Amino acid sequence: MAVPARAVLETSVLETPVPAAAACSDLELLGPPAVSAAPVLLPLALETVAAGFPSPAADYVEATIDLNVELVPHPSSTFFLRVQGDAMAASGIADGDLLVVDRSVAPRRGSTVVVVHGGQLLLRRLEGCSPRWRLVADDPQVVPLPLDGGDPHLLIWGVVIHAVHHLTRSPGCAATGPAAASARTRPRRSAA
Repeated sequence: MAVPARAVLETSVLETPVPAAAACSDLELLGPPAVSAAPVLLPLALETVAAGFPSPAADYVEATIDLNVELVPHPSSTFFLRVQGDAMAASGIADGDLLVVDRSVAPRRGSTVVVVHGGQLLLRRLEGCSPRWRLVADDPQVVPLPLDGGDPHLLIWGVVIHAVHHLTRSPGCAATGPAAASARTRPRRSAA
């Protein structure tokens, strides 16, 4: 099902910049991916990892992987954002996570999207069907936003294609920004 055209921003980065007020929103814009002439190849094991029972394939690194190729299919329309808040925690997107947002992807029912609402960037899921589309958070305390074209200040900015969720932080890899500061002061949840 298609989202109403007037409810979706154009995908051109130059035509629809991030609003100036986005600095005080639920998301922190980190910018587009760095353009690099040389790929960064990391080791990739050809075996899959068993999520239930141990696999004997522990030492079989036989290939490399470039995370830019895997995570950023459209570099000119892709942006990174850091999540601030837990409104989408039930979907596995937590405070401090890194989002890969592609503005060239068309939103569909069930898509996790970044929206501009009142000059702020918000993270929501697109639900419903025409003509009753709405943007919802996992947190039941957050009121759904109707997406009927009646509010010119409510627009879909991009579709989340990946969420990088840190299970642990290595000592040499400290995150930056307000979300990282809150992550350092709040207690860790167990992975169980």
